[in-house]
Amino acid sequence: MQPTRLIAVVGPTASGKTDLGIQLAQELDAEIISADSMQIYRGMDIGTAKPTTAEQSAVPHHLIDILNPDKPYNAGKFADDADDVILKLASKGKAALLLGGTGLYLRALFHGIIPVPDI
Repeated sequence: MQPTRLIAVVGPTASGKTDLGIQLAQELDAEIISADSMQIYRGMDIGTAKPTTAEQSAVPHHLIDILNPDKPYNAGKFADDADDVILKLASKGKAALLLGGTGLYLRALFHGIIPVPDI
């Protein structure tokens, strides 16, 4: 298997990450992994700057709308889920483009997190 190509576009809401991320993903044959703590929830489109249906159709997106808002999620779970997607993309020879602004999620993915029991 080839080394995993991992690109990160991070920053605050409304800073242009989505447009840049889609453009980069298209140029680099990458798929996008949302690293936004609110975009994982279904129905939370307002206030999260969630990519539109058209934007999500332009490039495959992962970890968007995966849970209902009443379900718990945390940085450790994100790290596990994102790692699974990154490995799947690597096995297909594709780059992964992390896109979002939740720093704790990114730190957990890159540096790990202390395992704690579910609450």
